[in-house]
Amino acid sequence: MIVVNRVEDIHEALHGVCLTIGNFDGVHMGHAKLLQRTRERAVATGLVSAALTFDPHPRRVLMGNAAPPAITMLEHKLECIEQSGIQVCVVLPFTRELAAREPEDFVREVLVGGLCLKHLVIGYDYAFGKGRRGNFEMLSAMGQKYGFGVERLDPVILNGAVVSSTRIRDMVQAGNVWDVRPLLGRFHQVRGLVVHGQKRGRKLGFPTANVGVRDELVPLSGVYAVWVEVDGILRPGVANIGKNPTFGDFDLSVEAHILDFKGKIYDQPIRVHFVQRIRSEKKFSGPEELITRIREDIGLARMILAAPDARP
Repeated sequence: MIVVNRVEDIHEALHGVCLTIGNFDGVHMGHAKLLQRTRERAVATGLVSAALTFDPHPRRVLMGNAAPPAITMLEHKLECIEQSGIQVCVVLPFTRELAAREPEDFVREVLVGGLCLKHLVIGYDYAFGKGRRGNFEMLSAMGQKYGFGVERLDPVILNGAVVSSTRIRDMVQAGNVWDVRPLLGRFHQVRGLVVHGQKRGRKLGFPTANVGVRDELVPLSGVYAVWVEVDGILRPGVANIGKNPTFGDFDLSVEAHILDFKGKIYDQPIRVHFVQRIRSEKKFSGPEELITRIREDIGLARMILAAPDARP
């Protein structure tokens, strides 16, 4: 997949595109439907399949620190879009100036003039631009004027509710990581470099990889059965999210103990796939009680991860 940050970088190579546009936070099953339809339509009409998204997420620019955390960081988002078979992804830098831009100007200059738009696939509730006036009705009218088609897809419904980024975020923040898998099409994951921590786990006999998380969605505090991905290899593990109340810590951390693993992975990127929440975070009377409970957690994690449908 070709990734560009300016339409000028791809304009001369395009003879016409079938495009879908959105934030694609989480690249969930609703987004997968848009991407699949875009690719199928492009193949049927001889067009280039393309997706247009924004970075940072518009809410981060408009709401600052009050914005909800991202379900997928840009790197992960692009991987998921590429896996859908899309040929080109345009990642436009999102600014307040872009948010205030008249949608008619954006369509004329960026979509038609820059990307040679021939067909546009959008979600059931998509709108953009100043006052969110860039909706299906406006896009359809402009399509008639500039010669591109517009297709609006129905939402994906699962268990009686629309699959959305907001629903997924709420579920992960509530610790319902097992139930979120059908919505995402995969287990929720957190990525980051392994950073140096307090090394308490090693002293207790259970060394942990401390994940340096960024501005991304972290599940509810507690203990989880996880798969830890290192160098593309999945290994079973147990992860703790919390503040280590037994030792009086105050900073939230994500620590993963990789089962039957003795390698050194400091400063290496890892991915933690959250399969199921085992229990809430708890303050223990001391190291001995904590060690006993960790052993129980590991036993439960092995049972959970041994199930065929617990594989990523």
